[in-house]
Amino acid sequence: MLQYNNIKTKYPDAMLLFRVGDFYETFGEDAKVAAKVLGIILTKRGAGSESETALAGFPHHSLNTYLPKLVKAGLRVAICDQLEDPKMTKKIVKRGVTELVTPGVALNDEVLNAKNNNFLASVHFGRKMIGISFLDVSTGEFITSQGNAEYVDKLLQNFRPSEILVQKDFKLRFRELFGNQFYTFYLDDWIFKEDASYEILTGHFKVASLKGFGIEDLNEGIISSGVIMHYLSETQHHQLEHISNIQRLYENDFVWMDKFTVRNLELYQRNTPEAVTLLDVIDATISPMGGRMLKRWLALPLKNIEEIRTRQEVVRYFIQKEEDLEFLDHQLDQISDLERLISKLATGKINPREVVLLKNSLEAILPIRERAINSKHKTLASLAQGIDPNLELIKKIGSTLEENAPILISKGNVIRTGVNAELDELRNISSSGKAYLDHIVEREIERTQISSLKIAFNNVFGYYIEVRNTHKDKVPENWIRKQTLVSAERYITEELKEYESKILGAQEKIGHLENTIYQDLLQNLHPHILSIQNTAKMIAQLDCLGSFAKVAVRNNYVRPVLDNSTVIEINNGRHPVIEKQLPSGEHYVANDVVLNRDQQQIIMITGPNMSGKSALLRQTALIVLLGQIGSYVPAQNAKLGIVDKIFTRVGASDNISMGESTFMVEMNETANILNNLSERSLILLDEIGRGTSTYDGISIAWAIAEYLHEHPTRAKTLFATHYHELNDMSETFERIKNFNVSVKELKDKVIFIRKLVPGGSKHSFGIHVAKLAGMPSPVLHRANKMLSHLEKNHASEEIQEKLKSASDKDIQLSFINLDDPLLEEIKDEILSTNIDSLTPIEALMKLNEIKRMLTKK
Repeated sequence: MLQYNNIKTKYPDAMLLFRVGDFYETFGEDAKVAAKVLGIILTKRGAGSESETALAGFPHHSLNTYLPKLVKAGLRVAICDQLEDPKMTKKIVKRGVTELVTPGVALNDEVLNAKNNNFLASVHFGRKMIGISFLDVSTGEFITSQGNAEYVDKLLQNFRPSEILVQKDFKLRFRELFGNQFYTFYLDDWIFKEDASYEILTGHFKVASLKGFGIEDLNEGIISSGVIMHYLSETQHHQLEHISNIQRLYENDFVWMDKFTVRNLELYQRNTPEAVTLLDVIDATISPMGGRMLKRWLALPLKNIEEIRTRQEVVRYFIQKEEDLEFLDHQLDQISDLERLISKLATGKINPREVVLLKNSLEAILPIRERAINSKHKTLASLAQGIDPNLELIKKIGSTLEENAPILISKGNVIRTGVNAELDELRNISSSGKAYLDHIVEREIERTQISSLKIAFNNVFGYYIEVRNTHKDKVPENWIRKQTLVSAERYITEELKEYESKILGAQEKIGHLENTIYQDLLQNLHPHILSIQNTAKMIAQLDCLGSFAKVAVRNNYVRPVLDNSTVIEINNGRHPVIEKQLPSGEHYVANDVVLNRDQQQIIMITGPNMSGKSALLRQTALIVLLGQIGSYVPAQNAKLGIVDKIFTRVGASDNISMGESTFMVEMNETANILNNLSERSLILLDEIGRGTSTYDGISIAWAIAEYLHEHPTRAKTLFATHYHELNDMSETFERIKNFNVSVKELKDKVIFIRKLVPGGSKHSFGIHVAKLAGMPSPVLHRANKMLSHLEKNHASEEIQEKLKSASDKDIQLSFINLDDPLLEEIKDEILSTNIDSLTPIEALMKLNEIKRMLTKK
């Protein structure tokens, strides 16, 4: 217990699994937690004494069953093993922590999800920038970047790390910026130093500088990366040869999507448990590596047209050559998770059966490589050239290990016959043992006339002869009695002792030899780690592109034309997720969308609830996204000018935990959009202003639409609204066009056509929707009466007149009538404008607004 307490003080924040003989034991508070999480019995050690303490444990061979449960419960687990053979010491066995497993640092298959990365992240708060790094120790992927809080927040949402390392001094700052939904671990500030981090990284990668990785100028990124490597060392992970590269994430290489957009579009995170994500629909990958890569592609859509077209070319090839795609699928089905197998090899945690799986996977890749090179398809052949055949490796493993090698090397029969002559000889001695024992039994029965005599073995005194009491008077004098049972006696002889020594010695030597040969094999595999990692990446790419081809054929997708224009033209586009959710026999109503910066910059979409306005907005963004990851898209045809930013303001939800109302959340998200516009942005706005009063809501929506129209970027926008008054904007603003999602109105019901047609809509049909929802008849009756009353009083027309009046007054600036109240208003506006804080774009917009007023006048 003294030894336990000394080790526990070094790992106060971790549960200590303390190896005692054949069990892992937990004590004190750890035992209480373990018993609750694992559902095992809580007992006591030293009951009634001063040293009484809670105790809970499980057999050591059940570690892989219980460890995942502890880690998934958010616990850090320190595994304390016996560091020497108990037979070799008379003192207390040396023990020490051999591994600290945390949610972000795990190699156990039961903890990991095959098609998801398990990232450990580190966030460093610099003076101007925030550094961020991600490492998946189970695959060796290491990524770093730096930027402002918004950029870091987006990356955290995209990569969804299992654990984040943060400086203790920035605990509150981290929560303010990024919330408390992440598992965080706080480290001392002295660890977050640039010099130390630089030294750790150059030491690990064995390089003089970090220029070769392109991260030399990322001061904050280097610190966050160094902290991760320091943490791995502290958690007893020292064999990290598979972390052979660090990749810089360039913010400008990928389509910008803020966290609201990623959430609103439900790309790969569900907003409700029953929701279906875009990833669910387009993921037809077979290998775990492909599944993880596809998720990364979806999180980081490309802006480089050549890269996108390269992907499209391979997808087209697989669609045209169906037999090659079937062949690829068949081979992929035989490939295990190469990235994680190679990581286990590097960390020394790979078992014999997994090494055989590694060999079988490399064998299954060979035909893929050969067929792709022979395809004469330039892009596909070039991908295949990046696959190393690893023939020597396959041969070495195949000639050393048994095909049906066990998981545990201690089980024996791991090494093939013929690999080592001494091993073969010892096995021969061990296997001939049964025949020798049978010979002794026959001889002694004949000599003593004891017909029931038998030889057996136990761990207490080894091999023994058992004689039933009815024959014990026939036992020879030179047999030594060792145990008396109710109905029999057990004896040993000199001959049995000599034989036992020979057999047990042979078995011990067999175990030692097999282990030595196995470890030598692993050492021979180490130089191939980087090559196999590259091969795994190529296979993952082929898997993703094959997945795109299968989804395109299955769901009738087309290849979009991508160019450097700023035009989006989608003909008969469909929502990829909704169309898969429709009842059998029901067809999705496809729609056309045309957006450009010259004639149709803003499409104002009106229409009743449930008519499909939100679906139309989302499907446009999803089609653009699919196009820019290299996939085919759900449409009859599509021409897509490259988009660099996608912003959505769709749906509303209170952020009560942060003290923000629906309207506050809505305004925050909209402000973020308006402050980050670009010429290639795609903006989707749904029901802006509905979180406040009608007059406020219409005013804000109008002002936002006007701002977007007048902004020099002329960002392409889809604006869905309930405020039919906004249809009047098309009269004043030339690039705003009105469309509505049509409905068919019968006597007492409404049929949703879901077709986008030119022109504005004048009705909401909210009461019809309430009827569909099962609202009680008295409520519906009363609502209809109130609607009639309001329509008679022309409430809507009154609002429109006020808006029109406000708009007209805005542009009737008179220099003759100096007492014009509007002139006074504009004068006050100019005087209250802080010119020093105006950006050049805001100043130009202000000037453009005055110019437009004068032109109208």
